[in-house]
Amino acid sequence: MPTYVYEIIQPDGAPGPQFEYIQSITAPPLKEHPETGEPVRRVIQPVFIGGQWSEGAMHRSMKDDKKLDRLGFTKYVKSGDGVYEKRAGKGPEIISRDNPVSPGDLNIPD
Repeated sequence: MPTYVYEIIQPDGAPGPQFEYIQSITAPPLKEHPETGEPVRRVIQPVFIGGQWSEGAMHRSMKDDKKLDRLGFTKYVKSGDGVYEKRAGKGPEIISRDNPVSPGDLNIPD
């Protein structure tokens, strides 16, 4: 069963202390704290993805152009005002606002 995060609603409507509550996915959200009876609301939480998805790990992965190319990604790096140079993947070598890209230049399979 999933664990949901709720917060107590303060008398002025401000968010209060949070707590976790395990309940069935089909159960309706709580309206009041199960122990104190205070009004509560469910807090939407970001999805947790396991693994090495820290900011530092993602930064290192994005710097590895050979790995990005091998995985099928295309990477462009800004090299000037409105000019981008390709560092990995398929596509035109340079993209600029003076020479826009057409769909045929991207080599996207149907």
